[in-house]
Amino acid sequence: MGVTVDGRDEESNSTTVAVYKSRFRYNSPLVQVCLIGLVCFCCPGMFNALSGMGGGGQVDHTAANNANTALYTTFAVFGILGGGIYNILGPKITLLSACSTYVLYAGSFLYYNHYKHQSFAIAAGAVLGIGAGLLWAAEGAIMTSYPPPNRKGSYISLFWSIFNMGGVIGGLIPFFLNYHRSDAASVNDATYIGFMCFMFAGALLSLAILPPNKVVRDDGTRCSNIKYSKVSTEVTEILKLFLNWKMLLIVPASWASNFFYSYQFNNVNGLQFNLRTRGLNNVFYWGAQMVGSIGIGYLLDFSFNSRRTRGLFGIAVVALLGSGIWAGGFANQLNYSHSKLPEKLDFKDSGSGFAGPFVLYFSYGLLDAMFQSMVYWVIGSLADDSETLSRYSGFYKGVQSAGAAVAWQVDTHKVPLMSQLIVNWGLTTISYPLLIILVVFAVKDDNNSEQVTSKEANPVADGVAKTT
Repeated sequence: MGVTVDGRDEESNSTTVAVYKSRFRYNSPLVQVCLIGLVCFCCPGMFNALSGMGGGGQVDHTAANNANTALYTTFAVFGILGGGIYNILGPKITLLSACSTYVLYAGSFLYYNHYKHQSFAIAAGAVLGIGAGLLWAAEGAIMTSYPPPNRKGSYISLFWSIFNMGGVIGGLIPFFLNYHRSDAASVNDATYIGFMCFMFAGALLSLAILPPNKVVRDDGTRCSNIKYSKVSTEVTEILKLFLNWKMLLIVPASWASNFFYSYQFNNVNGLQFNLRTRGLNNVFYWGAQMVGSIGIGYLLDFSFNSRRTRGLFGIAVVALLGSGIWAGGFANQLNYSHSKLPEKLDFKDSGSGFAGPFVLYFSYGLLDAMFQSMVYWVIGSLADDSETLSRYSGFYKGVQSAGAAVAWQVDTHKVPLMSQLIVNWGLTTISYPLLIILVVFAVKDDNNSEQVTSKEANPVADGVAKTT
């Protein structure tokens, strides 16, 4: 019997590809998606917990709003450029440099807790925007290109669950550290230090991520045969995205997908609940995201045989659920405004008055995960190679961040709360028919797409069944 070396049997001289049975290999898509999930657990997961408290944990939201505006402005630029930078530098350098900026951002609020100078927080926000653009472009490429084509929904939901566990743990940090400070307005120093420790661990963990050409699926195919790109190539390909009809159809969904955060964090959680209850609410908000991502991931992978039908069904489910949740938000918003602020609710002392707003905030988290997982699934269905999907993901995050930059200033300028809600509801609603058009005309059914992508990923994969 011959020895197989680099996919070639030395005696028979026939081309073969080893079929890998274990999904828990270090170079398997499953392990790599789990690792990027843990990186995002530590960095953006903790950032989400910090932001979810409203005002970055401060009584005055101005510093956090201005920092977030700076953050999402640079994020919008580097989100779009991030895919090209990732293709040039690879995952390790890209992710390590990106994760380091999260530590700086949390540290800026520790500084603000003592000196009340927002300039450091704003500068740190701008730097974090650069890092976040790189991180999410890399994450998008890994999450959409590493998994097998017919299981992208499941891998996206797995990532989303691990990532949002960071928000759950991050919500417990301010809840426990400020539990006996029921009348406190700003979080204590230990809260920010705890966030910084997690973020630093995420930066170190990013060194474990493998480049796509070293990741091998269970059938022996590699995620990409291209190691690194060139600056000129990436500039050209990024510019083409602005004329790509597929990307243009995603623009409303991209803009909407982070636009609602300022409203939900500052004006639902921040205005209606006291400090310790906001921390508890975040535990359930990000926990709801885990539930939502698992649910929509199952529908997008297993509900029907046809990939296109699964996509259309998933969009319909999210559209119906989203309409109901936003309608509930509309009813809740009738009860208060900037000129008629509500009494702060506490999970222990407010009785039944706590239940309705709490369920609404939980539902917002559920919808967020389902909406974003759905959009990522659509993006992942448009191609299968890491290079293309890193650009698509970067474009998505860039437009998303531009919307978020506008949203945080909308809140700073005290736009009426009902107007904010209606705009958020309208933006998500507009995106559904456009995503349907994209799925109908651009997403191929499993049988055709899997054959094409397997051959593109590994030209000899067609011979695996015959020779192994």
